[in-house]
Amino acid sequence: MNPEPGDDALMAAYAGGDARAFERLYARHHAALYRFIRRLLGPALNAQTDEVFQDTWLRVVQSRARWQPQGASFRTWLFTLAHHRVVDQLRRSGREVSVDGFEGDDGAPWEPAADASAAWQHWPAPAAAASHTEELAFWRRAGAKLLGCLEQLPIPQRSAFLLHHDDGLTLDEVACALGVGFETAKTRLRYAMSKLRTCMGAYLAPLAAGGESR
Repeated sequence: MNPEPGDDALMAAYAGGDARAFERLYARHHAALYRFIRRLLGPALNAQTDEVFQDTWLRVVQSRARWQPQGASFRTWLFTLAHHRVVDQLRRSGREVSVDGFEGDDGAPWEPAADASAAWQHWPAPAAAASHTEELAFWRRAGAKLLGCLEQLPIPQRSAFLLHHDDGLTLDEVACALGVGFETAKTRLRYAMSKLRTCMGAYLAPLAAGGESR
């Protein structure tokens, strides 16, 4: 059996005129990309999801002849294109997109409430680096409530969380996709997780050891 070609090989084949290579890339990544765009735009701009999604793939088509990996995987590059298109859409809609994503709604540096850790000490700790399986399972169980809390995050933090925990990019890949340094990506993810824990605490009881949330 011939091994399944990688994304880079498919993109190179597509640049050489193989339309089926593009079809395989699309089949491989379209679902995750659409979900990322929809969740990053949020409910208020849900109607623009299709437009941004189609525009992202159009950029792939337009860039096929000059595309080079340059140290990033095709998937990382694809999500980078989508992130840029989402930010453009948010700005066109009148949304102010923060540069660093570390501040609160009033522009002041954000810090969690003093009693947040004590009140929710049985919850999974904020991610500091790599993925944590138990923590990710908890947030997935939280489901619909998490999506509401995600909407409250600044775009830089929401992007880092979705890319890392929803789409499985490593922190190095997240940093590359967002065009920031590794430490910045890690800090954005830490802020996102801390804010999500605080937000989710308004809805769910602490998770007892081995128990389920209400």
